Amino acid sequence: MIRRLVAIAVLGGVLASAVYVFRFGWPEPLRPIMERLSLTTAQKKAAPTQPPPMIPEVEVITVEPKKEVPFPIVYAGRIAGFREVEVRAQVGGILLKREFDEGARVKKGQVLFRIDPAPFQAALDRAEAQLEQDRATLREAEENYTRIRQLQQRDFASRRQLDEATRVRDQAKAAVRAAEAEIRTAKLNLGYTVIEAPVAGVTALTSPPEGSLVQAQQTLLTSITQLDPAYVNFSFTNEEAQEFRRLNEQREKPLTEKDLTVELHFGDGTVYPHEGRIDTAAQRVDARTGTIQARAIFPNPDGTLLPGLFVRIVIRGVTLPNAIIIPEAAISQGPQGPFVFVVADENKAEVRPIRLGPQLSQGRVVEEGLKADDRVITSGILRVRPGGTVKPVPAGPRPQGQTPPAGAPAGGPP
Repeated sequence: MIRRLVAIAVLGGVLASAVYVFRFGWPEPLRPIMERLSLTTAQKKAAPTQPPPMIPEVEVITVEPKKEVPFPIVYAGRIAGFREVEVRAQVGGILLKREFDEGARVKKGQVLFRIDPAPFQAALDRAEAQLEQDRATLREAEENYTRIRQLQQRDFASRRQLDEATRVRDQAKAAVRAAEAEIRTAKLNLGYTVIEAPVAGVTALTSPPEGSLVQAQQTLLTSITQLDPAYVNFSFTNEEAQEFRRLNEQREKPLTEKDLTVELHFGDGTVYPHEGRIDTAAQRVDARTGTIQARAIFPNPDGTLLPGLFVRIVIRGVTLPNAIIIPEAAISQGPQGPFVFVVADENKAEVRPIRLGPQLSQGRVVEEGLKADDRVITSGILRVRPGGTVKPVPAGPRPQGQTPPAGAPAGGPP
């Protein structure tokens, strides 16, 4: 009973308050608060609805396969001498003099060393004396043969005497020929005491000191590296060789080594002024490295290319038939590999997986996934969603300092 009376009293108070506010308004202390609450409620009711999202503007290129695209191939290489010649003495003796500066360049036929010629000169003199002796013996034998033959024709000498005279004469002739051969040998040995450069090139930095005993065909006097022309050794993988064969099979006229030229770049980026060519390539794969060894050859008239120098070579003349090239900025990477966004019908963005080929200065070659007249998005990719509508505009050069609409490629498609 008491609760009911309290409830009736409270309800009566609320009704009385409502009638008071309706007739006289809110009391002065509560009026600012209630007006602020009323204004907030009205603003919320009057707030406009959010506009629909804007269609992103993207730049696109139209795929146009190119009939022939130059494909320069770059390899790391190392310069080697055209020929490495070891200079050894052909006769033994005391080394009298070295006629060149160690490490200097020498010309073909230039005198390098001198070995003591005295023993060989004596041997030549002895051979010449022996020849004179044998010639005197031959003259005596020929005179005796002539006399015996005449006597035998008159029956004053027997046949046996004529045969003996013939034998002595022939032995004397053989002795003369042997003496002449000894002279030639002695002259050769005497000439070998002056050692000349067999080729033009750069000599080694070390050689036996003067006064050393040189042993024939054993003592290494110096080595000469022929610099002109110069080799550049490089290697490529078996996969690269198979790819080149595949490209060659697609051509109407296959490329040969004569169609290729080689350009040499030094470590600082400068280009060697002389053009080279492919010299040879091994016909087997190196078991240690899994690569195929090859060699290019360059003219080196000034000796600029020094053996052991690391360089880069660029093989030119290879072309890619019917190649599709797109900018790097158009390529994105996803969990399944590289892909691009293509503008399909009704300007809908479509994800297109691709298989990439080599990278060129113009962009990246696409081997699979695109065809002629496809519209590839190259800029604004961050705002593109698969299946979303886009506003394509042709890609073109921008003034310096102007940035593309939406930056770099995005990650994988959501």
